[in-house]
Amino acid sequence: MKFIPPSPSASTVSQEAIDLHDAFTHGYLDRRTFMERMVMLAGGAAAATALLSLIAANPAKAAMVPEGDVRLETGSLTIDTINGGLRAYLAKPKSETAPMPVVIVVHENRGLNPHIEDVARRLALAGYVAIAPDFLSPLGGTPANDPDRARDMIGQLAPDTTLLNAASAVGFAKSMAGSNGKVGAVGFCWGGGLVNRMAVAAPDLDAAVVYYGRQPDVGDVVTIRAALLFHYAGLDERIGAGKAAYEEALKNAGKPFTSHVYDGVNHAFNNDTAAARYDKAAAELAWTRTLDFLGAKLKG
Repeated sequence: MKFIPPSPSASTVSQEAIDLHDAFTHGYLDRRTFMERMVMLAGGAAAATALLSLIAANPAKAAMVPEGDVRLETGSLTIDTINGGLRAYLAKPKSETAPMPVVIVVHENRGLNPHIEDVARRLALAGYVAIAPDFLSPLGGTPANDPDRARDMIGQLAPDTTLLNAASAVGFAKSMAGSNGKVGAVGFCWGGGLVNRMAVAAPDLDAAVVYYGRQPDVGDVVTIRAALLFHYAGLDERIGAGKAAYEEALKNAGKPFTSHVYDGVNHAFNNDTAAARYDKAAAELAWTRTLDFLGAKLKG
């Protein structure tokens, strides 16, 4: 009788497979090389496909806050920038009529997808006007149901222009209808790196929350005015490599920040649409800390 190996589960996915996928998603491996190595690691094409279904994000998974939540008003808006308009997803509580702080949600390198829109709705339920810009707008916007193409498009963006667009989003949030003038930003992965750079380039930003994002040039930290909160994954050696130098530069410059490392979890541990990476305990703790931080800096 032919032995049929059991289907993998999130708890059985090896760290080597997760690291391999991380190298692919962040541009260190081309698709062909990645798939060849994944097939070898998994022991066959079918097993590799099963592994990928657990590691890669699946935006079709159920949202924590449904799109039609009756407590929220959602829609879209356009942020004017030097590079044309950025389309953005909007979520805010229906019951609140007084001006509120605005939080800009910056997506991963998969663009503005249903998961990031869900994060915006979570923030809206916490009492914020949440706007999630699509930084792929200059290239036609995030393609639906094609995260790999979105990643390729992210690589085509001009970093300096993207940063200017992000700074424009801060200015827009300061003066938009319903804003009380306090603005924070929360970014994940690619978006976390952009939020770090926004803190450098946008002096009007009041608070910045960075989930496993690449650090800016340490020589630029002197221009930061925002309070900073960092969430690092203990197994994320790629991003963790820049942590010490960045935080030392911030200390030397007298910049306020709080940093947390979540031991034993992977890059993208907050993304609940990726079974093998998501860590419920770490994600919930980081989210509680995020809301506490934003409340202190934007509502206090």
